[in-house]
Amino acid sequence: MSEARRVPLQLLVSTSARARRDRLEILTALLGAPGVEPVYRDAVLRWPGDHLVYGWFCRVNGCRATRTNTVDLCHPHRAEWRAAKKEPGSTRREFLRTAQPKVLDLRLMEPPDCRFCPERPSRHLGLRLCLTHFSRWNKVLFRKLDLTYDEFVALQTEALPGYGDCLVESCVGRADSPLRLCYVHDERYRSDGRPGGAQRPAGWGGDRVVGRDPVEIMCTDPDAFRHWCRTARPASRAGTVNLLGLAPLVQAEIRFGLLAHAQKAQRTAWPLWHIQAVANLARLRGVNSVLDLLSDPAALAEHERRILRETADELRIVYVTKREAKEAGFVETEHYGIRYKRRSSHFDFTDVPQRWLRDLLWDRVDRRLRSPQAPRSPQHIEGGRKACVELGVFLSAVAPGGGHDPAVLTANHMQRFVADHNKRAREGLPSLAISRDGRPMKVTGYTRRQTFNEARSILRDAMETGEAEHIGLPREFIIALPKAQRADRTRNPFPDPVARALADETNLQLLDDRFDPNDMGYRDIWEALVFTGRRASEVTELRLECTSIHRNVPFLWHDQTKVGNLDEAIRIPQRLFERLQLRKQLTVERFEDLYGRSPGAKERKTLALFPSPHKNPDGTVAITYSIFGDAFRDWLEALDVGAWVPHQARHTLATNLLKNGAGLHHIKQYLGQISVRMAEHYAKVASSEVDDALERVWVSGPGSAEPGLLLASPNEHMTRAEAQAIAIDLSRRSTPAEGGLCTYQPVVRGDACPWDLDCHNCDKFVMSGADLLYWRRKAEQWASLAERAPDDRTADYLHTVFEPTARAISGLEKALAGLGMLEDALALDLRRPQDYFDRMWSLAFRASDLAATIPDGTDSYEEPA
Repeated sequence: MSEARRVPLQLLVSTSARARRDRLEILTALLGAPGVEPVYRDAVLRWPGDHLVYGWFCRVNGCRATRTNTVDLCHPHRAEWRAAKKEPGSTRREFLRTAQPKVLDLRLMEPPDCRFCPERPSRHLGLRLCLTHFSRWNKVLFRKLDLTYDEFVALQTEALPGYGDCLVESCVGRADSPLRLCYVHDERYRSDGRPGGAQRPAGWGGDRVVGRDPVEIMCTDPDAFRHWCRTARPASRAGTVNLLGLAPLVQAEIRFGLLAHAQKAQRTAWPLWHIQAVANLARLRGVNSVLDLLSDPAALAEHERRILRETADELRIVYVTKREAKEAGFVETEHYGIRYKRRSSHFDFTDVPQRWLRDLLWDRVDRRLRSPQAPRSPQHIEGGRKACVELGVFLSAVAPGGGHDPAVLTANHMQRFVADHNKRAREGLPSLAISRDGRPMKVTGYTRRQTFNEARSILRDAMETGEAEHIGLPREFIIALPKAQRADRTRNPFPDPVARALADETNLQLLDDRFDPNDMGYRDIWEALVFTGRRASEVTELRLECTSIHRNVPFLWHDQTKVGNLDEAIRIPQRLFERLQLRKQLTVERFEDLYGRSPGAKERKTLALFPSPHKNPDGTVAITYSIFGDAFRDWLEALDVGAWVPHQARHTLATNLLKNGAGLHHIKQYLGQISVRMAEHYAKVASSEVDDALERVWVSGPGSAEPGLLLASPNEHMTRAEAQAIAIDLSRRSTPAEGGLCTYQPVVRGDACPWDLDCHNCDKFVMSGADLLYWRRKAEQWASLAERAPDDRTADYLHTVFEPTARAISGLEKALAGLGMLEDALALDLRRPQDYFDRMWSLAFRASDLAATIPDGTDSYEEPA
C-alpha cells in the first residue's frame, strides 16, 4: 500500500474495545435511519432478484435463474448466447427478447422441509424426502418390492424428530444427521479431511430412527472440530450475503459499505459472490474490523481489494472527525458536504514534511471549503498541496533542523528556494518532490507560477489571520516569496495546413478506425468541437436528447456549467445533426443490448450520449475528456502535424467568426464567454481589428458648434487617393487630452494652452469611440450632482451646463450604434498611456473634408483606373 494511504489506515485501525464499541453504535444508528432499506440491517442479507444495485436475476426477460459471477446472464443463457452470437446479424438485444426463461436451480436455495418430517430438511429436493425417508425409498427400489411411490407415501405415518441446527456458525440450515451438520457442510467436512475426527454414532444408518435426545458426537480432537465449525464458509445461496459468525463491528462495516456503494451514481459492479468472499475472508482470519484485512493488500484477490478499499474510504468519513483528520494530515471533502466529480473525498497532505506548513495548508483548505462559494474543482487543494510539498522538501534540505521550527527561517531561505525553482523551470530540471507514476515531473513555467502563487497565498493568509505570528513564522520569510506573473501567451488557432489535415475525410476515417476500436464516438466529439466551438466537456457531457429541430432548423442543447448557463441551444449544421442522430441511435442500441429493453422517456433525458465504459451502471455517466484527449493525441502523432489540443478548435472558430463580421458581443454570447474580454482572448488574431475600427470613430467635442457630429468612421467608403488626400497624421497634428484629443496646433507643438486646458469647452477638442465609457461615467457624475442639488434652480443650471456634453455623448452613442460597435465601445475601458502610440490613434480626417466627399458608388479602396 502506498504511503499516502498507510497513515490514514493506521488511524482507523484501533485495538481499543471502547473505540470498536463506539464505532458499532455509530454504524448501527446510520443503518437504522428511516430511509435505509431493511435489508441492510440483518446478519443475513437477502436481496430481491431485481434489486437496482445488487440484483441477481438473469438479464433475460422473465428468467429467474441466478446470473454468473462476471456477467449478467445465467449459465444456460450464457452458453446459448455464446453460440448465438456466432451467427451473422445476431444482436444481444434480440437474444434477450427471444430467449426462453429458465427455472432457478433449487440447489441454490434452502432445502424445503421433508414432506413427512417438518423438523428435517429434504435430501432429495424433487421427492421432498429427508435422508431417512429417502434411504427407505431406495431400499424399496433396490429390493424391487411391488410398491408404488404413492403406496410408499401412504405407509409413512410417523414424523421423525429433527437433529437441530447445523453446528457451523455461519449456517442457517438444519442438520440432517446426528453429526449435526447440514448436507452441504457434511460434504465439505469430508472434503476438508474431517478435522477433529468427528464421527456419527456407531451403527447409525440413514434410515435409523433416533429419539429426540441429543446424540453424542465422537471426536478425536474436539477443539479442531469446533474451530472448523467456527471458520467454515456458509453454503452458497442465491441472492444472499451471509455475515453470521463475524464480529458485530465487522458485520456493521460490511453492511455500511454496501449501503454507501449503492448510494453512488458512479460505481462498479459488486456481485454478491464477491461480497460473500470478503465476508468469508474476515471470518477465516477472525478480524475485529474489515480494515484489518487491508494490512496486507498483496494477499487479497483483486475483487476483494477493490471492495475493501472503497469500504475503508467510506468508513474513514464516518470514523474520523475534522480535528482528527487535521492531526493525521488529510482532508475529507465529505465532511463539508462536497464530493468532486470523478474524485475521491480523501486528500492526503502527509507528504508535506513540516507539521506547521501542513497545518497552514489544511487551515486554508478548510476555510475555502466552508465558504459559501466553495471552489468548483479540486485544483485549489491539489495546487496548494504540491506547492507546500515543493517548499517543504527544499526547507528540509537547507533549513536548520529540516525547517521544522518556523522561527529559525529567514528571508534568505525563501530567496534560495525561489532561485532554485526558477532555475529548474528555466532548465527543465525535475521537481524535488512531485512525481507521476514514480518518475519526477519536470518543472515548467506553468508549474513554477502555480507553486509560487499557491505557496504565497497560503503564507499570506496565515499572516493576515495571525497564525504566522502565533507559530513564530517571520514576516520577512513570507514576503520574500514573489508573485509569479501570469504569462500573456495563449493557445493559437489552428494554422490553415493543420486545420485542413484535421478536417480531411481520410484522416477522420483514420481516427474512427484505428483510434476508436470500441466506437466510443471520438470522431463525433471532434466534429462537434469544430462545428460548434464548445468546450470539450460540454460536448462529452451531452445527454441523449441533445438535438432537436425547430422551424426546420437543427439545434444542439447543452450545459455551459462554467458560466452557469444550463440547457442552452445553438444552431448547428445539418451534417453535424445527422452524425449526432446516428450516435443517439447507437447509444440506444447499446442500452438495449445491456438491459434487453428500450430506455423510457425519463431515462432518455438522463442518458449520456457518449457513455463511459467504466463505473456506469445506468448509462448516465459520460466519458471523460482525458479518454478522448489520449485518442486525439495519438491521432495527431499518426498524422505528424505537431502538438495541438482539441480546445484550439474553439480559438479557431472564434477567430473565423470575427473575420466574417461577427462582433465580440456576438462571439461572447455564442461561445458562452464570461465577458467580451474573454472573447478577445479567444479571437486574438482578429480582435485588434475591432479595436482599430472602434478607435477611428470620431465625433466633435462638447465645445464645438455641433457636439457629437460624426467626423470619421471605418465605414466611410472612398478610394485610396481620396483617403490619402484628406488624412491627417495625428501623431504630428494632435496631442492626448482628458477624454479625447486636442488638435490645436500651438499646443501640439508644445506651447501652453491659452485657455488653461479647458478642453471640454474648446472647439479644438474631439472625442473617439474609445472614450465612450469615460464620458458615460462623466454623465453619471453630473446626474448625481444634479440629484443632490439643494433646489430645482440649481439642478436646472447643472443640466444646462452639461447639455452640450450630453449632446456630444448622444451623438457618439448613435454613431457607434449605427456601426454595430456600441457593445465593443462599452467594453473598452479608460485608455492606457501606451495606447497613444498605436497607429490607429494617429489617423483621422477633417470634418470639412469628409463633409465635402461625394460618394462615387464604389466600395473599392484601390486607386481608380
